[in-house]
Amino acid sequence: MSITIRKYTPEDERRLFALMEREGEEWGYWQGEHREKYRKALKTCITYLVFEGETLCGYARCRDDGGFGVYVYDLLVDKAYRGKQYGRMLMEQACRDFPDGAVYVTGDVYPYYEKLGYQAAGKIYIVQKEKE
Repeated sequence: MSITIRKYTPEDERRLFALMEREGEEWGYWQGEHREKYRKALKTCITYLVFEGETLCGYARCRDDGGFGVYVYDLLVDKAYRGKQYGRMLMEQACRDFPDGAVYVTGDVYPYYEKLGYQAAGKIYIVQKEKE
């Protein structure tokens, strides 16, 4: 089976949201008001898709910080295709496309990133808005 990685296009929307829906509530971007917000985000992000033949197996949604680094906000591989190194392949694609900067991945699956040999670089904190 041939494995390909390519960038997202709007024609991929249906399959991408179906992938998120199969993952469940944790990936609720596919439903309600979140769907439209996510659709807008996809227009301004660098999103890689990994395919096994014609089947979408996973994706990574990233942003370029103007040369300071590339931040991977979402990384998801379909449960049926995990263990095939597709997550690693998606990260490596970002590294190839941005060879002069660091690639950072955010999220809460730290054991997975550690297993891949990624180096911890701190944590992310949510800035609370000042109450009026």
